[in-house]
Amino acid sequence: MLDRVEMINTEMEPLKLYFIHYPTAGHMIPLCDIATLFASRGHHATIITTPVNAQIIRKSIPSLRLHTVPFPSQELGLPDGIESLSSLIDDIRHFPKVYHAISMLQPPIEQFVEQHPPDCIVADFLFPWVHDLANKLNIPSVAFNGFSLFAICAIRAVNLESSDSFHIPSIPHPISLNATPPKELTQYLKLMLESQLKSHAIIINNFAELDGQDYIRHYEKTTGHKTWHLGPASLISCRTAQEKAERGMKSAVSMQDCVSWLDSKRVNSVVYVSFGSLCYFPDKQLYEIACGMEASGYEFIWVVPEKKGKEEESEEEKEKWLPKGFEERKKGMIIKGWAPQVVILEHPAVGAFLTHCGWNSTVEAVSAGVPMITWPVHSDQFYNEKLITQVRGIGVEVGAEEWNLSAYFQTQKLLPRDRIEMAVRTLMDVSDQALQIRRQAQNFSRIARQAVQVAGSSYNNLTALIHYVKRFRDSAEG
Repeated sequence: MLDRVEMINTEMEPLKLYFIHYPTAGHMIPLCDIATLFASRGHHATIITTPVNAQIIRKSIPSLRLHTVPFPSQELGLPDGIESLSSLIDDIRHFPKVYHAISMLQPPIEQFVEQHPPDCIVADFLFPWVHDLANKLNIPSVAFNGFSLFAICAIRAVNLESSDSFHIPSIPHPISLNATPPKELTQYLKLMLESQLKSHAIIINNFAELDGQDYIRHYEKTTGHKTWHLGPASLISCRTAQEKAERGMKSAVSMQDCVSWLDSKRVNSVVYVSFGSLCYFPDKQLYEIACGMEASGYEFIWVVPEKKGKEEESEEEKEKWLPKGFEERKKGMIIKGWAPQVVILEHPAVGAFLTHCGWNSTVEAVSAGVPMITWPVHSDQFYNEKLITQVRGIGVEVGAEEWNLSAYFQTQKLLPRDRIEMAVRTLMDVSDQALQIRRQAQNFSRIARQAVQVAGSSYNNLTALIHYVKRFRDSAEG
């Protein structure tokens, strides 16, 4: 609900903002959520996207304005319908072509923005060229960074020249990572984080209390760059159960089926297992997950890649990744493909989340008050693990030690079933440690919900950012 002064201001002088997302679900969903925050204050928020992604956005957030630019599928010989890295979960052969196609989006986007300039551009930090475009038009640009500020500070502090690069002493909470950051990945992320400094500020899909004021001060002091914590945006954009269920890609199972199954379970008795939209575990690792979950004795909802469990899959193929008779024993629900994650996490039956520590999943779990069992795989996930377990005390580690260069590399080191079982039982069994972690997770959930309410930290940050852009617009017009 808007305060009266803010409502009057937004009705009289709405801002015109463009939002440019990177074409993958993990980047698109939170930036669209952020756009709805500005729209909810009466401003004109337009998402610049491609035709297939526009269909996904329209279904989940029909109120948003969209402008589409063509995705160069035909020019590069891509099959129809592939306009996102998330579309490659079944076939990564097209990965180089999709990357090339994404780079080809720059000219048509620039042409549209130059012909119809906005008051501000909010663009994914993986599109650094946007800031040069904004400077040319004398309008502010704000980088959307899908990482936590904790991870950003840690990445910037990694010393690649040190033989001890997994140890990061120069941030407010010195940490030792469970694996060495891949050199090529870290160099690329450092370059992108340096490029985002050309923007006027960065938007973080988090609330200030989870990252912590010490990290906000550390980042702003070491970079001279402003941060705006506006999240968790999903708490604003997803109000009804149906909106939560339709967020992102089309779910492989109905919300009603998930809720009905969970309604039959005791409070905090189910483990939700999901490794995001971009994760490639070999069959033998999926087999160990199945065995570990079954041995823990707890029921579960397990999201597996869409290509698994197809009707045409033979019993021989299935037994490569599932123990014989696993599904018949009905220890849990297996979802093959996209799941209504926010709905699942918010159900009282869910007591833990076995997660890859992707930032969207992390902030959704925190919002729901669900403690985490951390199993990072790539990107920023090993940093997020330390924020979850070591800094904020809202999860336990399964012990993953292999840091892949990207989501498209299959994990080679096998995490055995007994490690998985032990991590699940550590959090799900009744113990002083588990109770303390659960209490801390529920406390951060309460703070997250307060942050997006009127006078909360994220609400106030959004108000201040709107006023900043208005002042820039008014001074340019004057």
